[in-house]
Amino acid sequence: MSKWNAILAHGAAPRLPSLDLLKGFEAAARLLSFTAAGEELHLTQSAMSRQIKELETQLGVALFERRHRALALTDAGRTLFPTAVQVLQAMRAATDQLRAISARRALAVTTTHSFAALWLIPRLAGFTRNHPGVDVRITTDTRVQDLERDGLDVAIRHGPSAIAGPNAMRLFGERVFPVCSPALLRDPKRPLREPADLRNHVLLQYDDPEGRHPWLHWKTWLEVEGLTDLRPAGSLLLSGYEQIIPAAIAGHGVALGRSPLVREAIAAGTLVAPFKRSAESARAYYAIVAKTASARPEVSEFVAWLRGEAAAEERPRAAAIR
Repeated sequence: MSKWNAILAHGAAPRLPSLDLLKGFEAAARLLSFTAAGEELHLTQSAMSRQIKELETQLGVALFERRHRALALTDAGRTLFPTAVQVLQAMRAATDQLRAISARRALAVTTTHSFAALWLIPRLAGFTRNHPGVDVRITTDTRVQDLERDGLDVAIRHGPSAIAGPNAMRLFGERVFPVCSPALLRDPKRPLREPADLRNHVLLQYDDPEGRHPWLHWKTWLEVEGLTDLRPAGSLLLSGYEQIIPAAIAGHGVALGRSPLVREAIAAGTLVAPFKRSAESARAYYAIVAKTASARPEVSEFVAWLRGEAAAEERPRAAAIR
């Protein structure tokens, strides 16, 4: 008698695996990596491995072949994978439907840490004030996420046009130029009349030892200006651009300003651009809407608000930085 028949013969239904175990299996089977699956689900590699072991124990079969520095699905794993995908998709679709008919409408937005902190959140009251029935949830991540799979409605992405995708809406471009506090600009002992004067100042640097974000580096801007040999008075390394701008406002040094993210500070007078020139970046900001969310009115209203804010951003840009 098989295991399943033995269970049924005793009048007990087989215990179904939990959704958490199925989510872990689906991610590991899709990525063929416990480490990558754990990062996606915000679990450690060991926790991910324990989840898979628990699922294999419940089912009584091995789902993966654990090779040296490699992972492969067994026949049982290949059988389970499409079913796990279907179950999770069905649960997400049902959850979305239930959320759609709830008394309050939810809107899930993902973007980068810096854009959320320096641009989106300071303006968000303009949307929520006119849409009191919409609950906005903002998540920040530097990864390009799968909106449908991760239950997200709108992504605001920063990058070259190739990363945006064919259905992306361009919000605005980006210009790069040095910025500092007005007090630093007025310091008679350390003038800031031309780019070469940066040698007398501390440069606020994005801490990126692996060089994965060259568009945030002073090195790139200095190369464009023909100042590859410039050595600043010092450097202050910070792990996020959303930390660099407050440090510049506080007078800790000179930062590389990015036009959509520093416009409010320049307009308020807490930051100034000491030089006349600015460099056009090859990157821009794009809005992407999940296919499953495009018909929802709160999503359309949020995107319309975004486009209106972006249009207002573009109009005074030249006056703000020149």
